Amino acid sequence: MTTYSAKPGDLERKWILIDAEGLVVGRLAALIATRLRGKHKPSFTPHMDCGDSIVVVNADKVVLTGNKRADKTYYRHTGYPGGIKSRKAHQVLDGKHPERVLQMAVRRMMPSGPLARRQLKNLRIYAGPEHKHEAQSPETLDVAALNGKNARSA
Repeated sequence: MTTYSAKPGDLERKWILIDAEGLVVGRLAALIATRLRGKHKPSFTPHMDCGDSIVVVNADKVVLTGNKRADKTYYRHTGYPGGIKSRKAHQVLDGKHPERVLQMAVRRMMPSGPLARRQLKNLRIYAGPEHKHEAQSPETLDVAALNGKNARSA
């Protein structure tokens, strides 16, 4: 018996639409990372990009549990000596690009390397309810119904 390895012609990709309103960031990011890699499919092959394309809307309405909204800090470095900058989670969520909280969470749950960077290009996150991928007719995935802990009231 030989190990199955998917070939590029065998891959079947779908488009998935997720409404992130009221969903917990970490649980949503873990589910998105799994679907981007294709680990939910029986034909998963670690060295191939066999994941789905995911569209997330209402990313500005995600929920952080506990005191993370006030306490969680995101760091970045400008590249200059002493150039470390920090922002709290509530500043990012209330700022110009609130979708970056979910984008950073998903990126950090993916393995590092060229394959993961290519898989992350299949993720589209929008702060509002509109998106421009209606032509792909994405099927809706109800993440809140999968587990009761996935959704919280804000």
